[in-house]
Amino acid sequence: MRPRRQMPWASMLERWAEAERTQIGAWIPVMLGTGIALWFVLPDPRAWTAALCMAAACGLAAATWANGGRMARMVWTAALAITVGLVLAWLRAESVAAPILPRPVMAEMVAHVDGIDRLAARRMVRVMLRPVLARDGRGQALALPPRIRLSLDQEDVPAGLGPGAVIRLRARLMPPAGPIAPGGYDFARAAWFQGIGATGRGLAPVTILSPTPQGSGLRQRLSMRITERVSGSAGGIAAALATGDVGAIAEADAEAMRRAGLAHLLSVSGLHITAVVGIVMVLTIRLLALWPWLGLRLRLPLVGASAGAVAAIGYTWLTGAEVPTIRSCVAAMLVLAALAMGREAMTLRLVAAGALIVLIARPEALMGASFQLSFAAITAIVALHEHPAMRRRFGPHPDWRWSALRQLGALLITGLVVEAALLPIAVHHFHKAGLYGAFANIVAIPWTTFVAMPLEMIALLLEPLGLAAPFWWLLQHALSALLWLAHRVADMPGAVMALAVAPDWAFAATVMGGLWIALWRTGGRWLGVPPLAAGSVAMLLAPMPDLIVTGDGRHAAIRQGQGIALLRERAGDYIRGSLSEIGGSSAEPTALIDQADARCGPDLCVTAIRRQGRDWRVAATRSGYAVPWAGLIGLCQSVDIIIADRRLPDACRPRWLKLDSVALRETGGVAIRLAPPMVQMVRQPGDRHPWTMGSHVAGR
Repeated sequence: MRPRRQMPWASMLERWAEAERTQIGAWIPVMLGTGIALWFVLPDPRAWTAALCMAAACGLAAATWANGGRMARMVWTAALAITVGLVLAWLRAESVAAPILPRPVMAEMVAHVDGIDRLAARRMVRVMLRPVLARDGRGQALALPPRIRLSLDQEDVPAGLGPGAVIRLRARLMPPAGPIAPGGYDFARAAWFQGIGATGRGLAPVTILSPTPQGSGLRQRLSMRITERVSGSAGGIAAALATGDVGAIAEADAEAMRRAGLAHLLSVSGLHITAVVGIVMVLTIRLLALWPWLGLRLRLPLVGASAGAVAAIGYTWLTGAEVPTIRSCVAAMLVLAALAMGREAMTLRLVAAGALIVLIARPEALMGASFQLSFAAITAIVALHEHPAMRRRFGPHPDWRWSALRQLGALLITGLVVEAALLPIAVHHFHKAGLYGAFANIVAIPWTTFVAMPLEMIALLLEPLGLAAPFWWLLQHALSALLWLAHRVADMPGAVMALAVAPDWAFAATVMGGLWIALWRTGGRWLGVPPLAAGSVAMLLAPMPDLIVTGDGRHAAIRQGQGIALLRERAGDYIRGSLSEIGGSSAEPTALIDQADARCGPDLCVTAIRRQGRDWRVAATRSGYAVPWAGLIGLCQSVDIIIADRRLPDACRPRWLKLDSVALRETGGVAIRLAPPMVQMVRQPGDRHPWTMGSHVAGR
């Protein structure tokens, strides 16, 4: 029997797959991440099971294809990775299941302190507690989740509070909060994977029943010593570089760093690990080379790499061993292992290996901005510098002057490419786009890596000898210069562009288009341009919502031109900032009561929103006091939308939407567009993710 001939398109695909065979490994973590993302995006176990069956069916069909070649192997490998990713996310979510507080309570408790984080600039201390005994306001026994995060005013923190202490205090507790509106930060999801079942605020007095047995930890002592030697926010940045503690940085300075695109310098990540490893390696090799007998008998690069590995592990432990730092440490270990074996240090396959390790250990990291920003940056850098044109035009040159110019040009192009790679991620998570970050980072990254961090390392080494004062002084001025740069860039016109929440498909198309261009090597890579362009345009042109309502019904924001007006003018900074970000506004929010088309009293506000020739009337409660029944019923009939933080009577029937506590309990926060009418909800119908269900709850 004669073998069946392949169709021309099949032959073309097979030739393409053969040409790209060396890049297939780089796609395994992408497909694994696709499976993980499917678990987070799809709503319930039936959808997850259906996705598993579809991926398995595709993989089985490709594996049993009669004339299956490399293309078939690519398909079943991708299907297998997607299946494994979905299963990993599902199993991880079930493995960390812990009770969640079902409703807000006032509790008096005795608890063990597991951890403490001092936020000096905000004059606040955050503690992680394990309750031992708890009672409610009526003195009855109260079952609490096994892990609680509380915030304490700095003035209320007694001596002896630290890990291992036992304390008694009163606290207002509530379940971990989900997004306040579509596009907001989902703390409930993050808390689920951290095992946090309740959050709240502790009230004075806080009584120490048993003081911490170990005193302040090394990390805290080091942070305190640094901030004593380097004052102000410069000291906070120095502490962040050494220990990852950002609590001593003033909010105004932290905001300037964010607006200038320099906030990544405050989070211990690949840049900091690389600087520490590089400094330790250079010092080790240079010092050992001073002893010729030793230099002739040892492979000094291998010894230097080993010292760098020890430094990376120690630095990771010192800075709290957070997931981003562990991820960077793993990547550093892989690079050092490649150097030790004489292989090329940075390749896309090495980046893929690091991503694979992180996703297998912590699948939920995929959904966080930290993972996405880190791997987008390193993938863009490696893909750019692996391109033959970059090596040809910006490689070494015999003339040192031309070589220096080439290095400067490579640095500029790298900065622009990295900013372009990070832009969609920043827009998706933070709804902001920095315009001058690439140029600020061209100065800030070398300044931090080659000036500030070496000065700080020398100062810390000389501190026990009492010889560090000149280096602390230099570090103070070096970091003050960094802050000066951040403020100058942040204050430039148009430094930050606020954007509205974009649809998820636009972000997915942008990411997949960018990966398609970065990971393939043949001309087929440019097929990623259309989805990249379509997704980018959709993200940049996403329309602002006309009305945003938080999930508790207490707060609402109405679009006024390019800004927003708040229902409650005394809303806290978090609510004001979050509603501005979600609404795509960089202007300071105004008060609805001050708008000409609004009629507001102490308890109610009524306003009109004109869109495409139609007036939409909106009413909202703005206090906790009761509203006369008859007047409320009449008001409902005369408005299109009514918003309330309480249950409204059944007779209240507005012309379009009734957003009272009953409705918002089902939908969560909402974002509304009026032309054409469209409602986005935090909670989608049928969503069965564990942090949205309250199925694992603490009871009485």
